[in-house]
Amino acid sequence: MIKGIYEAHLPVKDLTRSMAFYEKLGLKFAWRDDETAFFWIEEGKSWLGLWEGEEHKIPYHPSLQHIAFQVDYEDMKNSLNWLESLDIEAVPFGSRTSVEPFVRPHQGNASIYFKDPDGNSLELMSFVDVPEKWKRVSDKKSIEEWDEIIKNK
Repeated sequence: MIKGIYEAHLPVKDLTRSMAFYEKLGLKFAWRDDETAFFWIEEGKSWLGLWEGEEHKIPYHPSLQHIAFQVDYEDMKNSLNWLESLDIEAVPFGSRTSVEPFVRPHQGNASIYFKDPDGNSLELMSFVDVPEKWKRVSDKKSIEEWDEIIKNK
């Protein structure tokens, strides 16, 4: 029955400022009214709604203020450079100190994190093929470490 996610929403303080940020990320504008704007993530499949209002003041929690955008693994390898080219700073995830993309073998994905102008947590995420012996490893690996592991599997 369920085929995917059609829409997700984030709270923002200044809709115009946030619209410029998401356009800079390459999302295609869909429509706007006084308090909301929608951008296609995949045109005709999924979009992101930005809602201007006092809700942006709610203390951060990933269940309320987090979106992960899917990217290809090869693009993940260049994601830090891509963000820098847009004047967007990557941020460390959790207790990590590095902002570099990393792999979670036990989840089969790779990620890099950054924030929008309102502090909403944004993530670029890609699927990763994981050899069977690594599927229970929860230690995060840098992209470079992971590529070396895969090369020597």
